[in-house]
Amino acid sequence: MAVDYFLHDKIWFEKFKYDDAERRFYEQMNGPMGGPSRQQSASTTPSGAAGDQNELLSRISHLEVENQNLRSVVADLQMAIFKLESRLNALEKSSTSHQPSSVPPTQKVEPFSLPSKKVELPAKKAEPAAAEDDEDDDIDLFGSDDEEEDQEAAKVREERLRQYAEKKAKKPGLIAKSSILLDVKPWDDETDMAKMEECVRSIHMDGLVWGASKLVPVGYGIKKLQIQCVVEDEKVGTDILEEEITKFEDYVQSVDIAAFNKI
Repeated sequence: MAVDYFLHDKIWFEKFKYDDAERRFYEQMNGPMGGPSRQQSASTTPSGAAGDQNELLSRISHLEVENQNLRSVVADLQMAIFKLESRLNALEKSSTSHQPSSVPPTQKVEPFSLPSKKVELPAKKAEPAAAEDDEDDDIDLFGSDDEEEDQEAAKVREERLRQYAEKKAKKPGLIAKSSILLDVKPWDDETDMAKMEECVRSIHMDGLVWGASKLVPVGYGIKKLQIQCVVEDEKVGTDILEEEITKFEDYVQSVDIAAFNKI
């Protein structure tokens, strides 16, 4: 019945059913069979599993070998580092033990320099050492020659400053001057303006120079004298100039500054 069922079935979804149907078909045709296919399939399955297991074991053994090699390399590196550290410590101790206590200021000491193999120290007796100490005491550590040079330089500087001051004193400086326009007013229209101008110009002072003049009408027939002068600021002041002009009381009533310009 099963054979007939599978004969009419067109699609087999499970392989074991197909195998059973095939085995039964051949048993009906040729008699019972030992089922080599089943045995073969059963034998191939554990052999494949065994192959996978052998491959896994070989990979594990390979990794173990690599791990051992890496451990040996790390151990060698650690040993080399330890040897280098011990050598460096020995070199540092030897350099500190052979380093001189006092180094002269002119000697250049290089860092990490190894001491020389042969160090020869001159033997000194007590008496020559004492003599050398006396000679060192006689040496002027502060340098008297430098003091003499400083004094000479100071003298030269002072001499140059004195020469510069003399030269500057001889050089004529700029003289400050001013131009002043004065308005000199008379008492009335009967005042002699020519005489008044003559009196004004008769004032002579060091640093005073009279210039042009003119008569300017004020009103009611009265005219004022407008006169220009140039003065040196350090020698002549406007107050002194006004005071000198107003001394001519017969002609001058007042004096005003119309314009004042620096030259």
